[in-house]
Amino acid sequence: MTKTPDSVVRSFIDQHEAAFLADLGAWLRIPSVSADPERAGDVRRSAEWLAAKLRETGFPVVEVWETDGLPAVFAEWPAESADAPTALVYGHHDVQPAAKADGWDTEPFEPTRVGNRLYARGAADDKGQVFFHTLGLRAHLAATGRTTPAVNLKLLIEGEEESGSPNFGALIRRERERLAADLVLVSDTGMWDPATPTVCTGMRGKLDCQIDLFGPDSDIHSGSFGGAVPNPATSAAELAAALHDADREVAVPGFYDGVIELTERERELFAKLPFDEQRWLATAKSHGAQGEAGYTTLERIWARPTAEVNGVWGGYTGPGSKTIVPAEAHLKLSFRLVAGQDPERIERAIEAWVADLLPAGIRHTVRFGSVTRPCLTPLDHPALQSVVRAMGRAFEQEILFTREGGSGPAADLQDVLGAPVLFLGISVPSDGWHSINEKVELDLLRKGVETSAHLWTDLAETYRPNAH
Repeated sequence: MTKTPDSVVRSFIDQHEAAFLADLGAWLRIPSVSADPERAGDVRRSAEWLAAKLRETGFPVVEVWETDGLPAVFAEWPAESADAPTALVYGHHDVQPAAKADGWDTEPFEPTRVGNRLYARGAADDKGQVFFHTLGLRAHLAATGRTTPAVNLKLLIEGEEESGSPNFGALIRRERERLAADLVLVSDTGMWDPATPTVCTGMRGKLDCQIDLFGPDSDIHSGSFGGAVPNPATSAAELAAALHDADREVAVPGFYDGVIELTERERELFAKLPFDEQRWLATAKSHGAQGEAGYTTLERIWARPTAEVNGVWGGYTGPGSKTIVPAEAHLKLSFRLVAGQDPERIERAIEAWVADLLPAGIRHTVRFGSVTRPCLTPLDHPALQSVVRAMGRAFEQEILFTREGGSGPAADLQDVLGAPVLFLGISVPSDGWHSINEKVELDLLRKGVETSAHLWTDLAETYRPNAH
């Protein structure tokens, strides 16, 4: 395998780091808050700024893609080799709302460097992690003497991720042919901590529903009728109580069908992470751990499917008493899914479970919300190994593995493009995503640049997608 001296890459980064940070600062000054309609013009300005900078980087094809909402940016730079793999980098250029009055120590849209940290909204989530690819690519070209990347490189930088990606699915289906890739690299993620570099290998999916229960046609007197007619509030409580069994497994029949189990190797690697459960509980503002028997806390939140009662209501909740059998009651449930689970089958299983548990005389509806599918890349996948090797060169230490307990648009890319999803991020928990005083650690940002510089050559030389 060709191995460009790491010193060459680092020397190039040294020479261009100041200009890179100045450019990043200019981008961070654009308040591209997608959730605020008054900032729609700023989101567009952010897209146009990035498009211009990608052209300056050398991408021969750069386009601002319109959606029914806010614009995304697409860029493409083909490799010279006809058999080079195609990599698609995903990120987003919109940011969360922020104001000094929220409690920031600095102006959120005026980047401020304090020691080795750069404070600004979007510094980590996600402009910093998108932008490191520009310097990484330039370092890759300079260090290898290439005039084009070693892989066919594409970028898709979304403009509505912080608003739930309402138009993203339609966009990638519309542009499926232009986005065709052999792998997707998501740079909207993080590492365990500054001393423990990690690669995320998957994200859970999500579906949610509201169950509406109807009993009498109106509230009725509990003395005259109670005990002789079904009570929808009681049925709501019974459904909530029946959601889990004694081992905290989800009790919906068929819920675990197809689940891809953790391998022993994955469990060993998770166990190597410096996890402090008491500190985690403090972060969770909780007073005890609970979950599926036989699994650790990290395994439960990363690799196991779950069900939660998000809300239960019905009947009288005002002061004093009102002795009624209520006419209706309601539950909101959400389910986190893992690789191997089919959301449509899960929906049918939930509908059957509800119907089987309710007594005669309780009418009901089950309404499902949007669905996010899970994604998972096996540890031995050759493209993942390229990411691990490139990151290992940058950090000069062993790279461990995590998963994400939450959900995101990565699975949409996997489903539509039929390509494995990989994650490359250098952000750490203290960076304060969505919070006050968001920042990025500049030495870690540099490590992201180095990883990007090494990755494209490694993929070109080792990854043969048709063989996998």
